[in-house]
Amino acid sequence: MTSPSSVQEIDRLLELRELKELAAAGPDPGATERQHAKGKLTARERIELLVDKGSFTEVEQLRRHRATGFGLEAKRPFTDGVITGWGTVEGRTVFVYAHDFRIFGGALGEAHATKIHKIMDMAIAAGAPLVSLNDGAGARIQEGVSALAGYGGIFQRNTRASGVIPQISVMLGPCAGGAAYSPALTDFVFMVRETSQMFITGPDVVKAVTGEEITQNGLGGADVHAETSGVAHFAYDDEETCIAEVRYLLTYLPANNRELPPVATSDDPAERLSEALLDLVPADGNRSYDICGVIEEIVDDGEYMEVHSAFAPNLVVALARLDGQVVGIVANQPAAMAGVLDIQASEKGARFVQFCDAFNIPLITLVDVPGFLPGVDQEHDGIIRRGAKLLYAYCNATVPRISVVLRKAYGGAYIVMDSRSIGADISLAWPTNEIAVMGAEGAANVVFRREIAAAENPEAMRRQKIDEYRTELVHPYYAAERGLVDDVIDPRETRPLLIRSLAMLLRKDADLPRRKHGNPPQ
Repeated sequence: MTSPSSVQEIDRLLELRELKELAAAGPDPGATERQHAKGKLTARERIELLVDKGSFTEVEQLRRHRATGFGLEAKRPFTDGVITGWGTVEGRTVFVYAHDFRIFGGALGEAHATKIHKIMDMAIAAGAPLVSLNDGAGARIQEGVSALAGYGGIFQRNTRASGVIPQISVMLGPCAGGAAYSPALTDFVFMVRETSQMFITGPDVVKAVTGEEITQNGLGGADVHAETSGVAHFAYDDEETCIAEVRYLLTYLPANNRELPPVATSDDPAERLSEALLDLVPADGNRSYDICGVIEEIVDDGEYMEVHSAFAPNLVVALARLDGQVVGIVANQPAAMAGVLDIQASEKGARFVQFCDAFNIPLITLVDVPGFLPGVDQEHDGIIRRGAKLLYAYCNATVPRISVVLRKAYGGAYIVMDSRSIGADISLAWPTNEIAVMGAEGAANVVFRREIAAAENPEAMRRQKIDEYRTELVHPYYAAERGLVDDVIDPRETRPLLIRSLAMLLRKDADLPRRKHGNPPQ
């Protein structure tokens, strides 16, 4: 016979189950249908795609707001429009919060913000990555300044977590006003075309203030931020692909700044030679080629994840593996603007170098750079201070650093691209390298301008002086003779030499001077 206390306990458990089922289902079936009709998944469907099956543990599912006024007291749904918790990705712990657009349009109120603060604090304390699945309408207007203060708490925690745990923002809907600053503070931003937008002021405000007419996607869509502003690192056509790529990115990242990146087994032999490298890079410095082909030949199984691929394409930054070890690759791209460094490429490279250094990811730099981009716009827009960001990032990095000069390496751009003089641990060069202040043609015009002008045949004299300068100062062994590169190598041996060098540098210990923090150029 069941005792009264047992009956009461069963009733409580039934009540609990009903409450949790109600919280999981959301406000009403119609809200879910409207979300799907927009081509968007629900917050819980997104979390299921992100984490390993059955691994998600939710926190504060039954949380409800306590606000009053404007009818809020009559609308107190569970979760308050954000789902928070943790799960695993490939067996490794990841914390997550996901806006539920079906509830208050995902707008942030006081209780909503408090839940996010808590999960962020948990992620920092546990030393595990944080992924935010963003689909919200900004601050909850009915809650006034309390909602705005909630954003302040998020920004503070984003900043505190920076360089401590990886932070990834996934934009799956609108993100306007101050809400856009949280993704901007994180390490990586993913966006989905047509469904996600980010802007500080929307099209209506822009039109009222400036008279310009523009759509939401034209102002702050995925391609705009991936190609023009550089706010987004990745852009995809659908949510499923986007979230799958977030999972893939996480396989390259350590849990926190106290750990090394995860090692993967590879069937690609560490001593593999690459005959293809002899043909991929033309000896003629004026001929273009795709640096991505070089990267594919060097890394494990030709597999890498390019970051910011559509922004500043004249510089390639990517995560890859060498003999199973994660590395960050920074490479000039001769197929775009001849691989020249400009403002955007410098800032793109600097941020990537800083990220790799923060999370113990060794840096491989592939150099083929003709210099910094000349021009009035570049100078007036701050190429000096903004180009210095890349220089500062490299000089400040304490992770293992290996540079390989493939071909051209001219002027200040050579110095900036992790040359030996700014702290590269190992500096290698191919026999096609041309390390010099500038190209032989330009140098001859400057150094021998009087002789050329006075010659009976100026063009013949110019060619003679070009050959003379190249023979004296631009030959491939000039830098090696002066100890500015450690070795000139057979291109086919690049992969095994990089792997051996990384193994030697695995336990590198390089401390910076004691300081609160540096003051990098802005």
